[in-house]
Amino acid sequence: MADLYLKIVNTPVGKTAAQTLGLPSPVPLNRLKRTDQPFIEGDVLVGAATGARAIATVGSILGASAATLHHASGTENLNDSAKAGNKAKALEIGADLDQKFSALVFDGTGIKSPEDLRAVYDFFHPTIKKLASNGRVLVIGMDPASCRKAPQAAAQQALEGFVRAAGKEIGKKGATANLVRMAPGAEKQLDSSVRFFLSPRSAYVDGQVVRIGKSAEAPATNPVAPLTGKVALVTGASRGIGEAIARTLARDGATVIGLDIPPAMEDLQKVTDAIKGKALACDITDANAPKLIADFAEEHFGGIDLVIHNAGITRDKTLGNMPEHFWDMTIAVNLSAEEHIDEELMKRELLRENGRIVCISSISGIAGNFGQTNYSTAKSGVIGYVEAMAKQLKNGITINAIAPGFIETQMTAAMPVTIREAGRRMNSLSQGGLPVDVAEAIAWYCSPASNGVNGNVVRVCGQSLIGK
Repeated sequence: MADLYLKIVNTPVGKTAAQTLGLPSPVPLNRLKRTDQPFIEGDVLVGAATGARAIATVGSILGASAATLHHASGTENLNDSAKAGNKAKALEIGADLDQKFSALVFDGTGIKSPEDLRAVYDFFHPTIKKLASNGRVLVIGMDPASCRKAPQAAAQQALEGFVRAAGKEIGKKGATANLVRMAPGAEKQLDSSVRFFLSPRSAYVDGQVVRIGKSAEAPATNPVAPLTGKVALVTGASRGIGEAIARTLARDGATVIGLDIPPAMEDLQKVTDAIKGKALACDITDANAPKLIADFAEEHFGGIDLVIHNAGITRDKTLGNMPEHFWDMTIAVNLSAEEHIDEELMKRELLRENGRIVCISSISGIAGNFGQTNYSTAKSGVIGYVEAMAKQLKNGITINAIAPGFIETQMTAAMPVTIREAGRRMNSLSQGGLPVDVAEAIAWYCSPASNGVNGNVVRVCGQSLIGK
């Protein structure tokens, strides 16, 4: 269902009415329009606190973009900004700035104490009002867990609070703010994440924190089709988010095995035919399902590279009124089946080297939801599974999760209008997301260049007011 309110408030009359009544005026989000679209254009300003570790890498990434790159000058504790490289033009940020910025990128990896946080203020205070509509704020910091001294850990943790608050302030512009935390020595693993968070692909990802670990150097890929040669399994692929995932991975070059239950085969076949993939009818809760999936992947492709656990169900009832089969079915589909499928693929060594596993959690698994004790339990279990498996997987295989918020699907279209409107507006961007927003985040996880991204749970929710 289309967001009629979003359309109305972006007309001259509707905008005036919303302002008069004090109603939210969400800005339409810019999403990817073509695969060869530059990840960032326009003026981009980078800054760095003293002792910055990632600024040269960030400068190199942005220097290869279509953006006009500037580095902050004029403030002593931002002098390391100049390390962004020769392509970055010095810009006096204490002066009256007249341009609009597509992105503000700040390297806070050198911050070692609360006093050093003044560099954050000095960079953003004169520039945040100059952030363009649909602009991006990206902060790069260190993982507090890697900090040896408490003041440094406190200051690095403080960057999370800054980003989450900044995201709420700039959301009215359709702009987002996110934090990337890198492990010591993980500078070479930043590329895919910097590109994702600065691009239209991350339009509905806001107020999130991502950990980047040290890993083997990422292989060179075709930027237009980075998943060329990869085989992807997408469960629940017949419609909605699953269909968007299948189409997006195929767009990026992957061959897709679309899986869904037998009653959905007609719709599934339409999806897989359109993307030149293969359809597989299977109930993932069946005891024989893992073997059936593994046999299919082995027979047709000799293995698999990407496993996307999208299939899911809800069976809502308050706990006291919930029949036991509602509980058992929800746990089986949303959690247990994922574990069994992964176990079978890895036991038979069908998940190839540098493979990717992506699980779908939910903000209900983070914050809980009335009438969904079964669903919240299962989706929280997904998070626990991802975090545990990230420490166990070998051969360059990574596992991550997506936790969608309010996404415009057939399910949300069937909600009562008051609940649906609340879901749309209760986030920093004041609108619902689209299935493609979830799919783009999954494509980022799946990129061969994302080998340092492991064990993360990223919410695709426009920075919902519910949860973290």
